Amino acid sequence: MLRTLCRAGGAVLKRTVPRLWVTPAQQRWASSLPMNTVVLFVPQQEAWVIERMGRFHRILEPGLNFLIPILDRIRYVQSLKEIVIDIPEQSAVSLDNVTLQIDGVLYLRILDPLKASYGVEDPEYAVTQLAQTTMRSELGKLTLDKVFRERESLNSNIVHSINQASDEWGIRCLRYEIKDIQVPPRVKESMQMQVEAERRKRATVLESEGTREAAINVAEGRKQAQILASEGEKAEQINKAAGEAQALLAKAEAKSKAIRLLSEALAEQNGNAAASLSVAEQYISAFSNLAKETNTVLLPSNTGDITGMVTQAMSIYSTLSKPTLKAESVKTRTDEPSEEPPVQSASAQ
Repeated sequence: MLRTLCRAGGAVLKRTVPRLWVTPAQQRWASSLPMNTVVLFVPQQEAWVIERMGRFHRILEPGLNFLIPILDRIRYVQSLKEIVIDIPEQSAVSLDNVTLQIDGVLYLRILDPLKASYGVEDPEYAVTQLAQTTMRSELGKLTLDKVFRERESLNSNIVHSINQASDEWGIRCLRYEIKDIQVPPRVKESMQMQVEAERRKRATVLESEGTREAAINVAEGRKQAQILASEGEKAEQINKAAGEAQALLAKAEAKSKAIRLLSEALAEQNGNAAASLSVAEQYISAFSNLAKETNTVLLPSNTGDITGMVTQAMSIYSTLSKPTLKAESVKTRTDEPSEEPPVQSASAQ
């Protein structure tokens, strides 16, 4: 009896659905489904969906599992690994009406085998179509320049839009990557011309900035040179003035010292004779240099009378020295104590 039942179960398992009733997805799943052999070993990262009498019964976990023949049937086998789907090339129109040929790669994973089995007929085909339509809608929101510049944001927007629709299918889109973007030949030529113009503009700007920096550096150098030259001239003038002031002070001190020595010498005995001798020497020296500087010479009437000239100079000296002697005599008198007798008071008398 058991042998007959097993044969009948095998016959049921081998029976196929008529071709008119089988969709491409069902035919693909039916060709890869394992048979019910009562004792089953489910591989890791796989989920087997079991139906009992045509109704969902349970999901087999990885490892050893037992099924009832004839009643239980392996309806779907879902892989829990990350799945890579190649999105075919398609055309899309950008915001500035440029037709683009774009393709990509989609990475997804099945999170709920029950929803992936009964929520959609063909999960892979559904996700592929959803990725294509989402890609076209997202490209229509961007201009051509932003498509190349905001590639990462475009990928994240596509993933977000796919996940909103695929949550009901038990599928999670992990990431989407754009592989290639092709533009029409004329647009490509215009882009090349734009790039060349941008590079020429950048080169011109850099050259002008270099010229400006060079002119600024030259002007700064001249300014610093003038400042340093003026500071050097200022320091030179200050040093020169300080030197002249010191020289004048030294001359004044020397002259005052000479006058002091001369006055002391004149105050000594025979000072007048020494003064007469000095005046005579200066008179002779002055007459020896009369005709050296100019051609016009003024001579006194008694040029040969040296004695008279010396006498005249000494008389001038004596006249100038009298007020000094009077002042000194008055000073000495005021300094001496008075010898007048004291006046007696009337009461004393």
